[in-house]
Amino acid sequence: MTDSNFSKGMTELIHHPYTPPAGFDAPQPGVFKASTVYFPSVADMRQREWKDKSAYTYGLHGTPTTYMLEERLCTLEGGAQCVLVPSGLAALATVALALLKSGDELLLPDNAYGPNKALAEGELRHYGITHQLYDPMNPDDLAGKINARTRLVWLEAPGSVSMEFPDLPELVRRCKAQSVLCALDNTWGAGLAFKPFDLLGDGSGEQGSLAVDISAHALTKYPSGGGDVLMGSIVTQDPKLHLKIKLCHMRLGLGVGANDAETVLRSLPSIALRYAAHDQTARTLAAWWLKQAQCAQLLHPAFDGSPGHAHWQALCHRAPGTGLAAGLFSVMIAPRYTQAQVDAFCDGLQLFKIGYSWGGPVSLVVPYDLVSMRQSWSAHLKNGTLVRFSAGLESAQDLLLDLHQSARAHLPLV
Repeated sequence: MTDSNFSKGMTELIHHPYTPPAGFDAPQPGVFKASTVYFPSVADMRQREWKDKSAYTYGLHGTPTTYMLEERLCTLEGGAQCVLVPSGLAALATVALALLKSGDELLLPDNAYGPNKALAEGELRHYGITHQLYDPMNPDDLAGKINARTRLVWLEAPGSVSMEFPDLPELVRRCKAQSVLCALDNTWGAGLAFKPFDLLGDGSGEQGSLAVDISAHALTKYPSGGGDVLMGSIVTQDPKLHLKIKLCHMRLGLGVGANDAETVLRSLPSIALRYAAHDQTARTLAAWWLKQAQCAQLLHPAFDGSPGHAHWQALCHRAPGTGLAAGLFSVMIAPRYTQAQVDAFCDGLQLFKIGYSWGGPVSLVVPYDLVSMRQSWSAHLKNGTLVRFSAGLESAQDLLLDLHQSARAHLPLV
């Protein structure tokens, strides 16, 4: 083949005229990957608008795959608009960077997700943004710390690691009363345990009248469900707020891979089934721990006696047959056991793997040094060493046997 024939052949391959026939439909949506997006004319290019999802302009601003995932996540959480980011932490950071400037103040619950605290102590402080920590179990403490410089309040339900469940509606009311934006890390609730944009959805006539302003979600957890995708989302209802976040998202150049979006899209139809299964297994394991002498305190919102149980029940258990609580719980191992013994217990588990994150098929365990993570030791927490468990999709009975064998070997009763 001559050079000219070779070049012609390559041109034909690149500009091949074949287009698949329309009308193909299947259970899973198509995967569209793009940086460049074609325009039929210069006039069309100049009039296209990506901000309202009415058209496509560049891969970073959205493809049919990412638009579809965003819309399904809005349905899941009850919001109106969504942007996708590379991780849950990226969602928290994008919210902060979109809404805060030098001289502003941020309020965080003392039991907030650790990396969100680190973001406030690092980059945000570097940018001249200050922060305070508040007691999430005391709405008066939150209200007392809101001041003229406060622009954003982060909420978590339940709190990270120690699993306290706050009076979320009351915290939102305190923010609304002082016209301060409130953002919820809704990874635990996942749009299933409760609706962040409808905190009074009880048929009282007030439905939809109380809502968080922003719901941030680590899609890495339950929406993905496989422990193999890093992604986050930011869902809102207010168009102006959404546009402010979306423009910051654009300026930061944030995007997600189409194959990762495909993976989450494939997992979403089963999220409710998986969430319920994780929840049921976690309750079985937590009930076992309640009977063990090694357990000084069970930290699981669905169990009476756990900090904030009544708040969980009021928000998540409005009707018979409801009352979801995810697959995450913590146990305070009695203080008579040393850190080395607790670590050996975790090492001795065979089915529970040692690893961060949660929401996947494999059960996980992590011991925490809670003293280093909190401003002060909360009065509602008993002394001991905290171990967090994430229930996977294994047989609950097999997991119980695993807990029993390692506890017997490394946490002796005498």
